[in-house]
Amino acid sequence: MRVARARLDEVLVDPSPDFDAALDRAGRGPLRAGLAEVLQVNLGRLCNMTCRHCHVDAGPDGHDQMMSAETVEACLALLDRGAFHTLDVTGGAPELHPRFTYLVEQAAARGRHVIDRCNLTVLLLPRCRDLPAWLASLGVEVVASLPHYRPRNTDAQRGEGTFKRSIEALRLLNAVGYGSGDPRRRLTLMSNPAGAFLGGAQYALEREWRASLEKEHGVRFDRLLVLNNMPIARFFDWLVASGNLEAYVRRLVTAFNPAAVQGLMCKTTLSVGWDGTLYDCDFNQMLELPLRTADGAGARVATVDPVALSGRRIVTARHCFGCTAGCGSSCGGATS
Repeated sequence: MRVARARLDEVLVDPSPDFDAALDRAGRGPLRAGLAEVLQVNLGRLCNMTCRHCHVDAGPDGHDQMMSAETVEACLALLDRGAFHTLDVTGGAPELHPRFTYLVEQAAARGRHVIDRCNLTVLLLPRCRDLPAWLASLGVEVVASLPHYRPRNTDAQRGEGTFKRSIEALRLLNAVGYGSGDPRRRLTLMSNPAGAFLGGAQYALEREWRASLEKEHGVRFDRLLVLNNMPIARFFDWLVASGNLEAYVRRLVTAFNPAAVQGLMCKTTLSVGWDGTLYDCDFNQMLELPLRTADGAGARVATVDPVALSGRRIVTARHCFGCTAGCGSSCGGATS
């Protein structure tokens, strides 16, 4: 498993960009969690792709880091114990997990909103060809990764030919009702910058994307989310290799926006790792920074009381500037 936490602190020469200090100066610290409303479950690191910007470090060799059937059951039990309105299923490519359909069906049967974080190309695999209609039948929201509406920008991050295959998958989703404004067939696109710069204004970009994808490819979607790249895992490696790390971190720190703090996903989300460990967010999970209860202990999905976690101090580090830069950034897009 790759661990970028130590390397980030080691590589940066200037120790001054401290996230908690920035919160304090803005009168927004310390960062504390509210009642958890979203349960985000990472089923593992298996993926059919190896994208340059992936913060999960997922790929076809991720078979040894997959959630067990017992931990999947523990996630459902936690869903029952808490006040969660949404189950957010991610990976890797979560669709490749043998218990993916079971987990989604069980959550939908419990009346929870379910999100499938999909890389799109997985839907073209023979074993997944029936998934678009099946997801539609359960009212699952598909949050699809598509870095850019221009082929060159998307292929640069995700591999040659990825844009073309992504468009094919989007057409499959459109054919079963996704992207037409139906709240039970919501199709969300997730964009991230192609280099060491911040994401643009989400609402303005959405108009641009909508016009281009429909005109050039006949593809429709319901909303666009913009995510800043986090300086961890493969994007961290690229920043180091290209000599952009310190400049990118300075950019994130300089763009710190106190107004983006209130909407941070870590305040209302619990993140479950493939091995059942709980985290404040998916990014902390990838850096192996587990959440801490009031007494300083960690927590496991099988035994935690989600209500008791409300008010805990959220674990932070320098990468958190990525979520508070500019318009803010999270798995739900801009935070301000």
